[in-house]
Amino acid sequence: MFVDLNDAAPLSDEKKITQGWDAHLELGFEFQDNKTVLAHRRHQGPLTVQRPFYPEGGVCHVYLLHPPGGVVAGDSLTITISAAKNSAALITTPAAGKFYRSSGPLAQQQVTLKVAEGAILEWLPQETIIYEGAKVASKLSVDLDVGARFIGWEVLALGRPAANEGFTVGEISLSWQIFQAGEIFYQEKLRLDAEAFAARWGLNGHSACGTLFVSPATVVQLEKVQQLIGDTAGLGVTLIDELLICRALDTRADRLRSFFQQVWVTLRPDVLECKVSEPRIWAT
Repeated sequence: MFVDLNDAAPLSDEKKITQGWDAHLELGFEFQDNKTVLAHRRHQGPLTVQRPFYPEGGVCHVYLLHPPGGVVAGDSLTITISAAKNSAALITTPAAGKFYRSSGPLAQQQVTLKVAEGAILEWLPQETIIYEGAKVASKLSVDLDVGARFIGWEVLALGRPAANEGFTVGEISLSWQIFQAGEIFYQEKLRLDAEAFAARWGLNGHSACGTLFVSPATVVQLEKVQQLIGDTAGLGVTLIDELLICRALDTRADRLRSFFQQVWVTLRPDVLECKVSEPRIWAT
């Protein structure tokens, strides 16, 4: 059952402790009167959005909010976003997400993005901080119709290096799925724990890692990103048919996200046929 944003009743403290938050958010974008509007919005629990912004005309910018400020053991977040034909939407967050340490059950997040023919969707959240000792299962599923356009990223910060905290305890399970015309095109699963964090075959002690997807892309976009990377260690890019995948490792999440923003600035005019218009929240 879903409720309107203003009618959601919070769980009692006792229920929250034993069961965690079970939060759902559905957003649907449509093209109406020469601009994209947030035509559908439903939620349950502590997930919501600010009012849409239009800093670049018809493209709808939306900031995703999680009022508790962090995800704890037993919490479950489910986000479903649909972009209808010819719509254009950009989703970001006003601050970094947080998954706190847990001695018990998993914290879970599932994001499903559906992009129709001729539509544009940009999924550009700020980084997610995974505290030492956290247990997280995260899944991102992107369903692209023929002629859909998409740019999205996921940036993780493991531990808190500024507080001398690494990732010696904890576990993260990541899953990415990309569908094209209803058929699975790309699938990847990644498990990160203390061993993978420290090992040379893993993150080699880098506290930040990220993946960026762009579709559709060509060798032209591949070469542009290769030029951005140059000889810099910890960065890589590949092209699988029309799907561009960019990877990054760093000791600082802000520096990694800054690189992804450079990739976005470079490719957005080509892939989305939109001028660069950075969300204002990124500058705060």
